[in-house]
Amino acid sequence: PQPIHNSAKAVVSTQSTGGDPYFSEVTIVDSDMRSWTPPEKADILVSELLGSFSDNELSPECLDGAQRLLKDDGVSIPCEYTSYLAPIMCRRVYNNILKQNPDGPSPESFHMGYVVRLKNVWVFDKVKPCFTFRHPNHAAVMDNSRHISLEFTSDIEALLHGFAGYFDAHLYKDILISIHPDTHSPDMFSWFPMFFPLKVATLVRPGERILVDFWRVVDNVKVWYEWALSEPQPQPIHNSEGSTYWIGLFS
Repeated sequence: PQPIHNSAKAVVSTQSTGGDPYFSEVTIVDSDMRSWTPPEKADILVSELLGSFSDNELSPECLDGAQRLLKDDGVSIPCEYTSYLAPIMCRRVYNNILKQNPDGPSPESFHMGYVVRLKNVWVFDKVKPCFTFRHPNHAAVMDNSRHISLEFTSDIEALLHGFAGYFDAHLYKDILISIHPDTHSPDMFSWFPMFFPLKVATLVRPGERILVDFWRVVDNVKVWYEWALSEPQPQPIHNSEGSTYWIGLFS
């Protein structure tokens, strides 16, 4: 087995297990998996690149670049993962964002995602799937940019503060890990949900639709999310062009 890290801290941490007999046959490679050349191709590629919104730590880009390390019939673990969204009221989290800057609310604070342990929240409607990625990726053209329009319906009157993000992942066949509220893996606390705030908290009345567009945008150097509410009250695109919140493709 050969664990590959492009993080200096991860390399040091993994090397510290050198005295463990379970690691006696492990060779640690300090490299980017997208550029490393192995002595032979692998039967199984196991990765731990998932974030709270599934693909927000560049798992698609890293695994697409690394699948050349796999044999033609090789297996990727995980083999599939999906992000999910739900509109929520979460006054405490929203107020904490407002109070981040001692000089007053910063406009940039509403153009980024937050990893939050969501408590005392109201979910307006059922959680809905957002983006799905599969590995190995056999698409003729690999494009990890995405866009989706989602529609929800409120059955109460409440303030909409933003959207909660979750994920689930199929590791192999029917083995699933999940932070989706309906299928949450028991006793798993490795990931908390994401929260994508709205710049303006919006009153939603019973029976009104909540329409939102989400984008995953990829360019030559970074990946970012954009989101925009169109109903019940339209708002401008949040984090347009990755102005505030983005993930770099290269370290």
